[in-house]
Order: sequence, then structure tokens, then C-alpha cells
Amino acid sequence: MENKEKLFSEFQAPTTQEWLDKIEVDLKGADFQKRLVWRTNEGFNVQPFYRREDLANLKTPDALPGEFPFVRGNKKDSNEWYVRQNIVVNDPAEANKKALDILNKGVDSIGFKLGHAELSAEFIETLLKDIRLDIVEVSYRACLRHALQLADLLVAYFEQKGYDKEKIVGGIGFDPIERMLMKGKDSTFLLADMPKLVEKLKDYPNLRCVMVHSDLLNNSGAYIVQELGYALAWGNEYLQQLTDAGVDVDLAAKKIKFYMGVSENYFMEIAKFRAARLLWAQIVKQYEPKCDCACKMIINASTSTYNQTVFDSYVNLLRSQTEAMSAALGGVHSMVVTPFDAPYEKPTDFSERIARNQQLLIKEEAHFDRIVDASAGSYYIEHLTDALAQEAWKIFLKVEEEGGFLEAVKKGTVQEDINATNVKRHGDAAKRKEFLLGTNQFPNFTEKSEGKQPLACDCCCATHTGDADVPALKASRLASDFETLRLTTEKAAKVPTAFMLTIGNLAMRQARAQFSCNFLACAGYKVVDNLGFKTVEEGVDAALEAKADIVVICSSDDEYAEYAIPAFKYLNGRAMFVVAGAPACMEDLKAAGIENFIHVKCNVLETLKEYNQKLGI
Repeated sequence: MENKEKLFSEFQAPTTQEWLDKIEVDLKGADFQKRLVWRTNEGFNVQPFYRREDLANLKTPDALPGEFPFVRGNKKDSNEWYVRQNIVVNDPAEANKKALDILNKGVDSIGFKLGHAELSAEFIETLLKDIRLDIVEVSYRACLRHALQLADLLVAYFEQKGYDKEKIVGGIGFDPIERMLMKGKDSTFLLADMPKLVEKLKDYPNLRCVMVHSDLLNNSGAYIVQELGYALAWGNEYLQQLTDAGVDVDLAAKKIKFYMGVSENYFMEIAKFRAARLLWAQIVKQYEPKCDCACKMIINASTSTYNQTVFDSYVNLLRSQTEAMSAALGGVHSMVVTPFDAPYEKPTDFSERIARNQQLLIKEEAHFDRIVDASAGSYYIEHLTDALAQEAWKIFLKVEEEGGFLEAVKKGTVQEDINATNVKRHGDAAKRKEFLLGTNQFPNFTEKSEGKQPLACDCCCATHTGDADVPALKASRLASDFETLRLTTEKAAKVPTAFMLTIGNLAMRQARAQFSCNFLACAGYKVVDNLGFKTVEEGVDAALEAKADIVVICSSDDEYAEYAIPAFKYLNGRAMFVVAGAPACMEDLKAAGIENFIHVKCNVLETLKEYNQKLGI
């Protein structure tokens, strides 16, 4: 040990300034801020590296697991979470059979979606037959108007079976504001049932009944900071309503549960859950509860549907796996992994099994459930936690200043903000500023839909009539525009063939051919790459022999002045002619009649729509 200590002492730790000086040399005069500092969608900058000194003014590293303000989680001894699967109940007997089956396959949390089922004691008895409610978590969602009836039936069932009230874990879904955001219908009148519902379940400390479904915002395209800020305001609205109605603050806070989404931003999502607990604890603390335990934030996380795709759908497994990892490391109470085929069909037994196993994999093989807040002390994640908390708090304060979350929803300001973000993100995807692997970047060239059709989004409000009381969210998956384009191409009488006329500089022609193949395959075109041609005439002849509808010349910027116009003239309108790149001689090429150019600054979606139109698709 003495030798090791002596050895390490011989190395002097570089200072931050020394690191910056080295980076400046490596950048060779390039702007540090533009090249290496990332401006996030959440409204703050992320540096290329962090050091211990960056945590000097942060309080989060001093927190302990299981202690106020719970930034490091609600538990002290493990990171256990419930593996949850939701079941749509059309027939209580069938739903019960499925529940018992998946409970034997690793699931320990069931979410029953009852819809508009006719509730009765017999219905509950059939639904819950042989399910040990004292060892598994069970949650229920019925029509909001029937929430009180459902509570009465469940309490009667629990008492009949003689369950220990403290061992009943789960919830009854009651969230009128979610209905307003989804349906555009004013559900304010339902809020009067909320204190009554809490009263009915007051003797069940682990059965929550007031829900905040901010996963709806996540699946509508919200940025992480928007979901976080609005979720806090949403929860505070319910807490204020309950305490104003005379409900004890400790009881009220312990009846609120958050349902949050998880997007693909791995480290920032970990930080989001940490920041959420931190801020919620501070909010509840202002109501002066008797016990700090009332300040705990209970979160069910669901992997996002917003970034799921119909084409190359197995990539959805990669997305949901990293999202599940973020949620687990973020310390959630329970988790739902959305099956990979959810965008285009009712999930099959196979896809549901894979979704369950995705959680079991990180639990039983990667042991994510063993260590509490494994990310604690990470300079980067601690910084993200603090930065997200600050930006989300700004949103929370803004909503409160405008009269609270309910008032903001009535005015439509929340919906307007999220819808604007959704539009922006679709625009960014169209320009490839936001990547969707297999959709707008590196698509599977030969994939066909094989009858797969996108399903209407669960939270989509496009079908609602014009008599809405308040504005509704306009949700649509990020990939939907490209999928519509590709399906349109696939249904055409003839799928266009795009031929790469590669010529000139070897490195440039190969790079531009690869770029062009990826670009045009996003529309479902058949792409034909080539090793290279000696003359443009040879290339055009080969393209016509291949019955190409589009000929893409791929070369270097300097060589386009030599090759592009002769190739265009030789083709003579027998196919669409495209230049891969934005060469300095572009204006000269346009003057010669060449009008199609594809390059990194293109709006890919609009360009491909235009090409479809020119091709008569």
C-alpha cells in the first residue's frame, strides 16, 4: 500500500484550466462553445467534462438514500421496484386468467384497465380470484364517474378476505385533469369526488388514488423539463384541492402517485427522477406535514411510445431497454415496459413476454435492484439533476403565478406549450436534427410493411369533435410522418428505383452514395449502389438498363463542375436527376436546368414528398 501511495503521489492532477488549454490546442482555433458545449432542449448548457469542483455549490451530493428530500430514492437498503404489466379487462374471468399466468412469469404488479365495465361485487370477485393482494401490487382504472363505487367494492372485498390493510399496495386511478388534456372535456365537476375517494381509502396507507399522468405529456412530445415542471404543478394542484377540502396534508400527500414517461435521453432521464423527488419533497414540505415520509414521491415509469416506430420495429427494443435502465437507476417505485409492437398492433404474447423479460434482465442479471442510487456522485448526473431541477422549477412557478395547473389547462397554455414542442420535434425529425434509427436515419432498405398499419395513438385527440370545452393535446408519434410517406410509396403501382451514379474521387463518391442511399430509402425507394463508373455515359446507360426512376450523381464538389452537366444532358429527362451534395458550382448547375440536390441541410421529409409528387405517387 505504501508503494502504491507513493506511486500515485508522483502524478499531479491537472487543473481545469490545464484541461481547457489542452482542448484549445486540439481544437486548432475552433470555437469551444460551438464545438463542444451542448445546448440542450431543456434550456441549459452541458459542458464536455465535469470535475469535483463543479459540485462545490450543489447540495444533492450530501443527501442520503431514504431521507428527506429523497433525491437519492425512497429506500435505504435496496433499489427494488415492481415489474408491472397492464391488462385491458373485457372479460373479468379472462383478465384474471392472464393475471395469474404473468404473475408466475416474473411480474409482481398488475394494472387492470376496467374501462366502462359494469362493476359489481361478483365482477371484483371474479377479477381478483386467487390473486394474493398482500404480496403483489394491483392497480385499477375505471371510468372516473365510477371511482367511488370501485373503492367501495374493493374495500368490501379486502375486508371480506381479511387482508392486513398495510399490505395492500396499489392504487385506484383518479385523474380528472388527464381527461381534460386528452378529451378536451372540462372535468372540473369530478374533483368533488377526490376528497371522498381519499376518505374511503384512508385506512389503506399503501393504496393511492389520486394520480398524475404526466406520461401523457411525454407521449405527446414534451421535453423532459416540460414533463417534470408540469407534473409538479399537476400534483400540487391536487394537493391544494385536497387540503382546501379539509383533508389532512399527510393523508393527502400519501394518496398521490405520479405516472411518468421515460424518453431515450439516458442520463437526463436518470437525473429527471432524482430531480422530481427532490422538488416534490420541497413542495409537500411547504404544507407542513407531520412526517417527512409524506414528502416521498411514488413514481410508476412507462417507457415512451412517442419514439416507437412501425418500420424496423425491433429497434423499439433497444429504445425501451435503455429507457428501462434509466428508470431503474432513477429509483422508481414500479415500471411498465411498452411492448415493441405497440405502434401497429395489440401486443402479442411474444412481445409482452419480451417486455417483461427486459425488466427481469436488468434485475436478475444486471442487478440494478441491488444498489440504491448507483449514479450518486457522478459529476455529470449531479449537474443534470441540479440543472433540470432549476429549469423545471421555473415552469412550476410560472404555472402557479398564472393561477395553478387546472387554470392553465382550462386556458390551454399547457396544451399550447406541449403541442408547439411536438410540432418542433416533428420538424427537427424531418430535417434529421433529431434521429430515429431505422426511420429517418439508416432505414432498412428492403423492409416492407407486410400489412402493418400504424394504430391511432392512445392519447391522440384528433378524433374529437369541435365541441371541446378546452384545447386538447395533439399527440402523434415522432416517426408518423415518415411512416405515412413510406407506406404511400409502398402502395404505389411501381416503387421507384434510385440509382447511384458514382464517379470520380473514390472516398467522396462512396460517402455520398451511402448518404444518398440512406436519404432516399427513408421514402421506401429501392436503392442501387455501385462501385464506380469511368464515364458519365457508362453510368447513365447502366441506370437506364436498371430501369431507374432516379439517377443520383455521387462525386466530389470539385468534380461536379466536370461531370454533373454532361450526365444531366445525356440522361435527357429519361429519369429524375439528383446531385448528392451542395457544391460551390450549384448555381451554375441550376442554370443548366438541374434542380434536385440532396445534402445534410435538406428537409428530408419535404424533399421526399416533393420527389413522390414528381414521380406521380
